Amino acid sequence: MPNIRHVLIIDAPPESVYQAITTEMGIKNWWTTEANAKAEVGYINEHRFGDKYFNKMKITKLQSPTHVAWKCVDGDHEWIGTDLSFDIEKGNGNTMLRFSHLNWKEESEFYGFCNHHWGRYLDSMKSYCETGKGTPFVPDEQNN
Repeated sequence: MPNIRHVLIIDAPPESVYQAITTEMGIKNWWTTEANAKAEVGYINEHRFGDKYFNKMKITKLQSPTHVAWKCVDGDHEWIGTDLSFDIEKGNGNTMLRFSHLNWKEESEFYGFCNHHWGRYLDSMKSYCETGKGTPFVPDEQNN
């Protein structure tokens, strides 16, 4: 099965990166402004991207501030059943984030599209953690 993986260095403490991934305010500042999220195992976070796309992610593991895992339970048929993980590691004055979106059925065009956009949104998270300003999806802006 194909997998998406990204690694980035973030000039912020691991706790800030963990908060960006696990809190509604954090997600709204780097991924999509249309989010309903809670840092609770078993909770199903909901993320909307305007009228075109949504997903629901069940929180399967929270280990503050080093690991977050989600399972997609609803959304695009290619995402359902996939697993997402965020591994957070303290470095020398920074944080290493290892992101994985695992268990895709195939390397489709949508897989490639999502791989590209994960890179964009992870850069948005990096910016949010480092400067307080990310570039999340905003439904009124067609260029996202």
